[in-house]
Amino acid sequence: MRVLLPPSETKRPGGTRLSEALSFAGELSDARAAVRQALVALSADEDAAVRALKLGVKNRGEAALNLALDSGELLPAIERYTGVLYDALAVDSLSAGAREWVDSHVFVQSALFGLIAATDTVPGYRLSASTRLPDLGTPLKRVWQHAHAEIWSAWDYVLDLRAKDYAALAPLPVGAGDPIEVLSRAEDGTVRSLNHFNKAGKGALVRALAESHADIHSRADLLNWAEAHEIELSEADEDPQSSPLRLVTNVGVPGVK
Repeated sequence: MRVLLPPSETKRPGGTRLSEALSFAGELSDARAAVRQALVALSADEDAAVRALKLGVKNRGEAALNLALDSGELLPAIERYTGVLYDALAVDSLSAGAREWVDSHVFVQSALFGLIAATDTVPGYRLSASTRLPDLGTPLKRVWQHAHAEIWSAWDYVLDLRAKDYAALAPLPVGAGDPIEVLSRAEDGTVRSLNHFNKAGKGALVRALAESHADIHSRADLLNWAEAHEIELSEADEDPQSSPLRLVTNVGVPGVK
């Protein structure tokens, strides 16, 4: 099983300049070069970049990160991204064995780099899935969808935890894996979908998978694993094959235990 995560707008600073080539160079190098060139061109005009990247007064300086992609410090992707999901995953506190599981199974869908492995080292940057890059001449998803097709064809089962806009950059083929819908359960037993706080549930799920060194090759394996670890994960009642799996958790939900 591979696990797909979204990136985050917020990123941890720092790192080193020691680097290795990004994964999937054969499939994605051309698309990466085109997106990178268009992002640098946009970022050269600070005012245009601030508008396109939807930066505010406090973070308008982040546009400059895109002009230092070749000289900025590098961190493994799984350490570079921050925010609710990554805080719940908390890779820095994982055991060596659990961290090895993450490094072997987790991938991130970047708007700038396309699909990258957890261990791929990346600089700080600012680009979201919804950003329009004028010099690219086409939406990001049209560049990335075609470039990823060969990757998906070689993969087995995928747990897709990407947000919708990042999943749209490179949709999985039908039947290749499962997305997750995160819900919380109220005191009266009813469940409701989560928005922002679904990220914490996803991060906690990946952490549990890593800590158990999960060996999963199918939806059935995943559901059996969840049952064994007392995690409330199930198929949808109406159409199990085309609907997301449902994860019921109160992890990260304020005021709910």
